[in-house]
Amino acid sequence: MSGFENATFLLHYIKTVDFETKDNTHIFFDDKGDPPALYDIVNWQLSSTGSMEQKIVGSYDSSSLEGNQMKMNNAAIIWSTKNPQSKCSPSCPLGSRKATIPGKPTCCFDCVQCPTGEIANETDAVECQKCPWDTWPNTQQDMCLRRTIEFLSYDEAMGISLAALSIVSSLIPLGALGIFIRYNTTPVVRANNWSLSCLLLVALFFCFLSSLAFIGYPHPEKCLLRQVAFGLAFTLTISCVLAKTITVVIAFKATKPGTSLQRWTGGKLSFSVIVICVLIQISVCVTWLSYSPPFPEYDTQTLSMVLILNCNEGSPFAFWVMLGYLGLLATVSFIVAFLVRRLPDSFNEAKYITFSMLAFLCVWISFIPATLSSHGKYTVAMEIFAILSSSWAVVVCIFLPKCFIILFRPHLNVRQNLMRKEFGQVSRSPTVALTPAALDVPELS
Repeated sequence: MSGFENATFLLHYIKTVDFETKDNTHIFFDDKGDPPALYDIVNWQLSSTGSMEQKIVGSYDSSSLEGNQMKMNNAAIIWSTKNPQSKCSPSCPLGSRKATIPGKPTCCFDCVQCPTGEIANETDAVECQKCPWDTWPNTQQDMCLRRTIEFLSYDEAMGISLAALSIVSSLIPLGALGIFIRYNTTPVVRANNWSLSCLLLVALFFCFLSSLAFIGYPHPEKCLLRQVAFGLAFTLTISCVLAKTITVVIAFKATKPGTSLQRWTGGKLSFSVIVICVLIQISVCVTWLSYSPPFPEYDTQTLSMVLILNCNEGSPFAFWVMLGYLGLLATVSFIVAFLVRRLPDSFNEAKYITFSMLAFLCVWISFIPATLSSHGKYTVAMEIFAILSSSWAVVVCIFLPKCFIILFRPHLNVRQNLMRKEFGQVSRSPTVALTPAALDVPELS
């Protein structure tokens, strides 16, 4: 018998199988030789040990009568409390984007938070969007908010306080100037070079007022001129101090017999020093403004929610050259004044100039690390504070003692007291003989 005939015989035999087992299970085959479909319906349930196990909750028997083929025990079923998902990853919320997982279908992805400065305002965003330069994302990173603009304003307490302090401070050198003009014939005023002192007080007045240019909205014109105004006002101030120091030295050196310095005891040398020093600073500022002038700009990087509006100095090198030149003048004045500080006290301004220049240098040396560690309006406030502090150092150290004697110790502001102290101290040196002309003290009867 061939193989085909064997298979046909076996199929015919199977079709005739029909019996029941001891547990009353009906076994038979249909016309095609297939057994009836008989399945258990299972439910995955969490066991008491925490593991998942299958529980039979029903059955399906195709051999049963119509309507009785499926049997279910609904009471034994434990349904899941979570909504079923048709994809393998949940939707990405606002503020995040989808990131594909290598080796997995596109329906499977990770949710990645948008980078700083970007937002995603829709679910399942593919890419994040950057906020415009004048806005910033909110905390959820699903929308852009308008950034506030920060600058040292007259509308805030710090700006008002600094402006008021600047204006009040500028009145002090004007008051001292009035005293010097009112008592211009007294020995204390004349012995300290009246014309240079008046010019120095005017320069200090402009130094105090120059700080006002740093307060308020930084318009292009204000950015262009504020550092230049500050630099020129302080150059005039320190040049006057340097001229007064040189005058002190020459006044005492010229009293030695046979010296050729007597022709320099007038005012020409002092004003020549001032003009030369100021012209050098003017050339620095003109070069600065011609090639790389300051301009207003927005700082968008320092603070996230704030736009810092400040003045870009254009050329930092030119700014530090201007500031360094002031430091050079102050250092020269300090060194010269320190070397001649022990000359007769009633005439000599050197020790007062020494203290004023020492304070001036300390303030501006401290300004450098302070401005590097601050930002925005606080950097501007630090520079205003340095301007006011250094100006006050010159006023207090040089003019406060003189004004105190003029107003409250008039008995010391007489020629006899002045000359007695001067000649009493200088007489120790037989080679020095001061004259009223050298001292710039008038002949008083």
